[in-house]
Amino acid sequence: MKVLVLNGPNLNLLGLREPHLYGSATYADLERFVAETARRLGVDVEMRQTNHEGTLVDWIQQARGVFDAIVLNAAAYTHTSVAVLDAIKAVKARVVEVHLTDPKTREEFRRVSYVGMAAERTFAGLGFGSYAAALEHLAGGGTD
Repeated sequence: MKVLVLNGPNLNLLGLREPHLYGSATYADLERFVAETARRLGVDVEMRQTNHEGTLVDWIQQARGVFDAIVLNAAAYTHTSVAVLDAIKAVKARVVEVHLTDPKTREEFRRVSYVGMAAERTFAGLGFGSYAAALEHLAGGGTD
């Protein structure tokens, strides 16, 4: 299985950004964690991060026919981007939404997820474990 792991705005600042919410681990730590989890599961992953909505949309579109699934942490675009939602719907890819924190326990505006409207599953509030849960879900055929 080949999975594209996409991360949206400000995730490059992990370890610096709101450590009381996101902890002290860095984006490089997340990359290592995802790579180790994928290796353990026998999944090939490619991981990317962007602060630009259009780039995220382009990557979702380009995944069609190249990747078996997408693990997507659209970050702030989760709550604002109809363009990301439309890209997911257009490519008809398996998409699993992830979040380090649980948006449902945060500000009211974070409780709407455009990504979740098209994703087959969401894992949130587990820190890096949200990514592991998503990869395990996909590697297991999505039966859990």
